[in-house]
Amino acid sequence: MATTAPPPATPNDLLGVTKTLDLLAPRWSVWVLMTVSSQPLRYAEFKPRLPWLADGQLHPRLRHLTNAGVVERTEYAPRHVTYGLTSRGAALLPVLSVIAAWGDTYLEKDLVANKHTGEMEPERIAPAQNIDDAVALLAPRHTTPILWSLQARGTATAKTVATEAMPDYGLNAVYKPLERLVADGLVTTSGTGGYQLTASGRALAPVFEAISAWATAPSIEADARRSRGQSIAPSQNRSGPWATTPPRLPAPAVPAAPAARPALTTTTPDGPAWLPGDLFSHQIPARPISPAGGPRR
Repeated sequence: MATTAPPPATPNDLLGVTKTLDLLAPRWSVWVLMTVSSQPLRYAEFKPRLPWLADGQLHPRLRHLTNAGVVERTEYAPRHVTYGLTSRGAALLPVLSVIAAWGDTYLEKDLVANKHTGEMEPERIAPAQNIDDAVALLAPRHTTPILWSLQARGTATAKTVATEAMPDYGLNAVYKPLERLVADGLVTTSGTGGYQLTASGRALAPVFEAISAWATAPSIEADARRSRGQSIAPSQNRSGPWATTPPRLPAPAVPAAPAARPALTTTTPDGPAWLPGDLFSHQIPARPISPAGGPRR
């Protein structure tokens, strides 16, 4: 059993990843963010794109994303307001592609009949839904620190995980989140009574690396202040087990500007090509209760 502690800078990565997951976690936030990825929209233009989202749900999501600095509200006149991505929001899109690729590869899917051949095949899930379901597994409190500890150690006892991931809590507090991660298919028990990551848990390396890179990257506004000679807080260097692990997928490149087509049209090694209509081409599914062939949704 490995006994070396995670690198000392790991908390910096943990903080950035945790805050980013908190940003994406409220349901439908990802869908709203991806809806404005191709062009700014007026409020009324959201309705045909997100018909299931009530007015009482859309306003809080727009406000949440605007406060987070990934969406900007532009008022041209009292009754002419648009919402579009900031540069920070545009830089987040490749990160969403990495999350969607992991979800498409590792999350469970129901088998459905192909309407042309009649053969049973895995259900096709929209990228935004894959992101939503992946974030739902990763965002709960203590999840990222626990996964981080197990990634660094390989195998660890509950006591070790509790000490590293939940230092302000007693030993008993770590068992509930560990049991949830086991049920979700990200962690498994070892033959020696410890815990370790499953294959899908280990495959989260490029996801956490991409999130950490985005969270610690200086914004364009910070670059502008630097060019004017104004002081800014130093950015945190990426390190730790996730940031230094070679990714299964290539690290995402930050686009120079929002694309003129819908978001997430990039083809990844482990996922299908996303076409312009893919974001809303899939009916919103209910999350199954038990796993069937992968981590549960």
